Amino acid sequence: MENKYNLKSPAVKRLMKEAAELRDPTEHYHAQPLEDNLFEWHFSVRGPPDSDFDGGVYHGRIVLPPEYPMKPPSIILLTPNGRFEVGKKICLSISGHHPETWQPSWSIRTALIAIIGFMPTKGEGAIGSLDYTPEERRALAKKSQDFCCEACGCSMRSALLALTPNSNPSAEDHKAKELAQQINFKAESSLSRQPSESGGAESEPSTLSQGDTSSSGSQEASDGPQAEQAEASEATETEGPRPAATPGTGRPLSPRQRRAQQQGQRDAASRPAFPPPPRQPQDESHAGSAVLIVVLTLALAALIFRRIYLAQEYKFDYEL
Repeated sequence: MENKYNLKSPAVKRLMKEAAELRDPTEHYHAQPLEDNLFEWHFSVRGPPDSDFDGGVYHGRIVLPPEYPMKPPSIILLTPNGRFEVGKKICLSISGHHPETWQPSWSIRTALIAIIGFMPTKGEGAIGSLDYTPEERRALAKKSQDFCCEACGCSMRSALLALTPNSNPSAEDHKAKELAQQINFKAESSLSRQPSESGGAESEPSTLSQGDTSSSGSQEASDGPQAEQAEASEATETEGPRPAATPGTGRPLSPRQRRAQQQGQRDAASRPAFPPPPRQPQDESHAGSAVLIVVLTLALAALIFRRIYLAQEYKFDYEL
C-alpha cells in the first residue's frame, strides 16, 4: 500500500501513523484501513456499559477526505443498532455534516470513543439518527454479535478483546476520552439551544423591544445629560407640561424623543391656520398688458404734441 500513495502527503502520513497505532484491537474499539484503500476504514466498537447497547458490538465505515485531518471524516454504521441508521452518513459534530466543529487535533481514535459516548444520547431528529425503544435496542445488541462484514471479513465475535475487570486504559485512551467528552458537551449544548430558541420565539418581540428601549434610553442619556436637562427645563417653562409616556405603549419618552415632539409642536404652532391661496398666473399677464398700454399711450401723446408743435411753427413761418 505504501507504493500506491504519495508518502509526502500530510493525509497519507497521518493515516499511516494512526493505522500503526490502532493495529491491535482493544476491549472497546478497533479500526483499520482496507487493504486497497487507505482512505476507507472499517471499525468495531463495543456498546457502552449500563445502557441499552450493553453487550453489543457494532461495525461501521469511516470514509476520510483527501484533506484529512483538516476536514472531518464521514461515519457510516453497518450493524443495526437502533441509534444510527444503517448505511447512511450520520450527523455528529465529528462527522462531515459539521466541518465547522471539526478540529485537526481529533483523530480516528477520538471519533471511535466519541461514537461510543454518543450512542446513549437522544437522536433529536438529527440526520441518520434513530430513537428506538430500549427493548428494541437490547434485542439488536444481542443480534450484533452475529454480524460479519462482507467487505473486510471481520466478525463481531472476535473483533475486540474480551472484557476483563482488571483492564487499564492506555494514555492515548485517556486523551481520546477527554476530547470525546468535549465533543459530547458541544453536541449537548447545541441541542439545548434548539428548544430554548423555539420556546422563546413567542416572547422574542417584547424582549427585543424592551431591550432596545432600555439600551437606546441609556445611550441617549449618556450623550449629553446637562444639555438635555437645560433644554427640557426651557421647554417646560415655555410650553407647559410634557407627556410622560408614549401614547398607546405606556413607556416613558427619552429626552431625544421629547425634543423631537416639542419641535413638532413648535412647527405646528408657527404654521398659519389657513394657508394663502396659490397665486394665479393670470395676474402677471394682466400687469404686463397694463404696462404696455401705458407705454403706448405715452408714446401716442408725445407724437400728438410733436405734431401740434410742428404745425404751430410752420404757421408762424408762413405769416412772416
